[in-house]
Amino acid sequence: MASSKILESKKAVVEEIVNKAKNSESIILFHYQGLTVEEMTELRRKLLENNAVIKIYKNTLLKRAMDELNLNVDEFLAGPNAVLFGESLLEPIKVIAEFAKDHDKVNIRAGVISGSVADIKTINEYATIPSREGLLTMLAGGMIQYVKDLSIGLNLYAEKLEGKEN
Repeated sequence: MASSKILESKKAVVEEIVNKAKNSESIILFHYQGLTVEEMTELRRKLLENNAVIKIYKNTLLKRAMDELNLNVDEFLAGPNAVLFGESLLEPIKVIAEFAKDHDKVNIRAGVISGSVADIKTINEYATIPSREGLLTMLAGGMIQYVKDLSIGLNLYAEKLEGKEN
């Protein structure tokens, strides 16, 4: 039987996972085996810039934490997994998806987005959404077209009125 110290440390790890999951908008499970230390450091650095962290836990402890949160990710917990916890929704997903394109050793398995389990297809859809700044630029570009059309119309009307007066 396991000692009480070991059980307490495992409970603390499960509690840590639960707390991180509750404070995260996006959680991504991915295989990382085969990445060099430099590649993993590069990924961690990019994620830290976007308020996200990578942790590696035993699958049994991760399963217990996810069960506590009523999230079923059991089918994705085979083999070594790393877990990405992101405070924001889109940026960490974009970073890991872009990194996975460049590094074939990274294999995104599944995720939890805003409290519900998401498959790889859903994660890839989120990765293609433009950033907030990009969306605002698109909105401004669309709105400026109406202003431009209005100014052209007013200019033509003014020219028409000038033609009648002469």
